Amino acid sequence: MRVHAHVSHMSLSEADRFQYYLDSLEYVRKVSVNERTSNAIIYYDEGKRDALVSALSDFDLASTEVVVPDHTGRALRVEYEEKMFFHIAQKIIRQLFFPAPVRHFIILVKSIPYIINGIKTLLEGKLEVSVLDATSIAVSLIRGDYNTASSVIFLLKVGDIMEEWTHRKSVDDLARAMSLNVDKVWTLNADGQEILTNISEVREGDRIVVGMGSMIPLDGIVCQGDASVNQAAMTGESTPVHKSEDALVYAGTVVDEGEIVIRVTKAQGSGRYDRIVAMIEESEKLKSETEAKASHLADRLVPYTFGATLLTWLLTRNVTKATSILMVDYCCALKLSMPIAVLSAMREAGNHKMSIKGGKFLEAVAEAETIVFDKTGTLTYANPTVYDVVTFENREKDEMLRLAACLEEHYPHSIANAVVKAAEDKGLIHEEKHTKAMYIVAHGISSTIDGQKVCIGSQHFIFEDEGCTIPPDEEDKYRSIPDEYSHLYMAIGGALAAVILIEDPIREEAPSVVRKLKEAHFDRVVMMTGDSDRTARKVAAKTGVTQYFSEVLPEDKAAFIRSEHEAGRKVIMVGDGINDSPALSEADAGIAVSSGASIAKEVADITISSDDLSTLITLKKLSTKLMDRINYNYHAIIGFNSFLIVMGMLGIFAPTTTSLLHNTSTIALSIRSMTDLLDEDM
Repeated sequence: MRVHAHVSHMSLSEADRFQYYLDSLEYVRKVSVNERTSNAIIYYDEGKRDALVSALSDFDLASTEVVVPDHTGRALRVEYEEKMFFHIAQKIIRQLFFPAPVRHFIILVKSIPYIINGIKTLLEGKLEVSVLDATSIAVSLIRGDYNTASSVIFLLKVGDIMEEWTHRKSVDDLARAMSLNVDKVWTLNADGQEILTNISEVREGDRIVVGMGSMIPLDGIVCQGDASVNQAAMTGESTPVHKSEDALVYAGTVVDEGEIVIRVTKAQGSGRYDRIVAMIEESEKLKSETEAKASHLADRLVPYTFGATLLTWLLTRNVTKATSILMVDYCCALKLSMPIAVLSAMREAGNHKMSIKGGKFLEAVAEAETIVFDKTGTLTYANPTVYDVVTFENREKDEMLRLAACLEEHYPHSIANAVVKAAEDKGLIHEEKHTKAMYIVAHGISSTIDGQKVCIGSQHFIFEDEGCTIPPDEEDKYRSIPDEYSHLYMAIGGALAAVILIEDPIREEAPSVVRKLKEAHFDRVVMMTGDSDRTARKVAAKTGVTQYFSEVLPEDKAAFIRSEHEAGRKVIMVGDGINDSPALSEADAGIAVSSGASIAKEVADITISSDDLSTLITLKKLSTKLMDRINYNYHAIIGFNSFLIVMGMLGIFAPTTTSLLHNTSTIALSIRSMTDLLDEDM
């Protein structure tokens, strides 16, 4: 549907508000709003036309409340559209209305920066593309060929604008992809009680509690507790940093271990975007190995271009033929089309509900031979449900579920969420009566209530680590618990109090996704889980994975990936929980499910929608096609520009012709690199 807002044109903020309003409608698949024409093109689900029309009639540009990020990318796009427009307009105006002497003077002035840059590069002992550019411009001016010099300068500026826009948009897209996705936080009231609060209601001076595995949502100062904080996404530090009282903490960092209370200093996390931008600009995450090789190759080919120019002049003594070769270089196309291809692929990935932090991760997905899955929340649905609660010692089912939810809500994971939701569905409201809950990764949670130790977690954690026992005369009841469900054990005072049966159905699409991954040349599709062998074996049989490992710890997953690396294989890891973080970090490309834990999404290189696991197939196809495009661009650039050099040497193409064809092919290849890699119907 194409709609027109009843205004002559929209401001950038109005266009963003209209776009994000439409994007928030669950039946809208894709929307594009043009601020200049005030038009919106909306793709929506069939049968929802009346609902969409109603939503449009309810929208008011001035008064409708819409949540819009601080940085949407629209202002950046408009800035570079205007830069390109005025650059082209100035060229046309000068050509049509300025007399020749004035045009020549302007060309001389515009050539100075290029010539100076080339001289500086030479003085540094380097022979790079800037020297080639300066030489081609200078030779044209010396020969009095102002039209050729003007064309070269114009096209170089077009390339500079596109390259600058490519870089800034890449950084902007990535910074927004890494933006926070935290809706609620635990705040401390005056009585010291923890209250779940919307982040929009948090003000400067409020105290918030951040536990292990959770993201710090706002900037602040630690006023209580100790923790190890992973600041890699903000500062690039490779190891967690210890934070204690009076230490500064930043929004977007993650608590690896411990728990802290933070006094908020910036209610909206101000400055985080700028810090992320600075971090990205200092890193090489955006560049794949193929991109880097192409960039270095461009500079290495410069001496050969100079050599061909000199050889032609020595053989023919014809300046025109020699200059024709000088007008050709491999740099513009190689350095421009490669980043644009990667940027376009990252943008396209966003349209398919994937967030990718850099081109090298797409390259890793294309080349990977092994893919490792966590079970819960990935091959199974991210929202398992509580089937039943088996109690011991005549305890009440609802009371045990209430207590379990009270503990589990502090450490969100798919099973923890299921327990909390089951309690909510039954209207079981609980008070925070327990002491601080301690989370042991891949094992469980322990706390104290009414002087008794309460533990909840795996069978191994309850019976082996904590030494809990089954109540006398209830052994038969324990042995009769159905095997087809996952079991969450809870003990009070050293005795088993309840077993919560978790129904974690396999995703409907999981078997077909595993089969398609095998067809996509993944030699090994592996499942690794901390769950029992009984449950893991059942899921492995239904999904068709080539291998599975049960009852594994986080370090076991990371160790398996290291062993694959030692065997010379690239590995992808797909997970959603705190216990997946080491493996996600170890993999060549760590993929987190969007509904998973904050630390998993922060550590991961790629985040995919939790709605459909088939996104992995789309990701593989996108990555493979991106590498095909990059290889095609590489061969096309080398082949066509070599052809131009030969034509120049033979005197078939004049300098203006080689310059025009060279720069036109560069722009054409860059425009082609912006097109979608996948079919629209995917």
